[in-house]
Amino acid sequence: MKAIVPLLIALSLGFAQARAGGPVFSNPLVIDNSFAPFVAGAVKVYVGKSDGENVVVADLFLEETRTFDLNGTDVECAILQETEFEGGQLTEISTNYFAQSDDGVVFYFGETVDAYEDGVITGHGGSWLVGGATLPSDPEDTANADAPAVFMPADPQIDDTWKPEDLLPFVDETDTLLDDDAKVKVPAGKFEGCLKVEESSSLDSGTELKWYAPGVGVIRAKAKGESLKLVASTMLPAEGG
Repeated sequence: MKAIVPLLIALSLGFAQARAGGPVFSNPLVIDNSFAPFVAGAVKVYVGKSDGENVVVADLFLEETRTFDLNGTDVECAILQETEFEGGQLTEISTNYFAQSDDGVVFYFGETVDAYEDGVITGHGGSWLVGGATLPSDPEDTANADAPAVFMPADPQIDDTWKPEDLLPFVDETDTLLDDDAKVKVPAGKFEGCLKVEESSSLDSGTELKWYAPGVGVIRAKAKGESLKLVASTMLPAEGG
């Protein structure tokens, strides 16, 4: 009987969310969406250029989690820490929060950003969270979102659009799927069946292209004066697999 009670509670919360028309998060840490998978303990490393400077980005899929209050329901989120170096110097560390709903959609609960110059934090531009700043470590100027945004649909189709960031005037991003069967070669390997996604924003006149490989996630990014390619990851498929 004791084992059944938590299940009944989870089901009742799920039914309540379903009636409200929002996403249901029964197992939010099970993020197995093919194009945005989360594997705790995993690492991804990218190299590229930004206005002529060498860039290195390290993605750490952390073991710890953080819980957010979404309409009175606790949703536990996985944490991705992105650390960026430009010209050999640390320029930014962002902490990003994700959860997957029962229908396979990966939701973005926001991020906090620390911008660096000469080893010193100079700002937190782009920081936003569902519920705003609730921890002492959150920047005071973190924007407050009422709901998470769609980071990756469960089954994206060509010409589909979604908004990973939707909180003007702080952040804004619209993604459009241009190709769902792209072949991409990066230093980490050759990939087939990739998504090619165009990112645009009402806050920026430029656009960015990103390629997502099944089982890996982002493997390449390209914008005017900027490029990034995956060079190594613990999430790569086994050779010959």
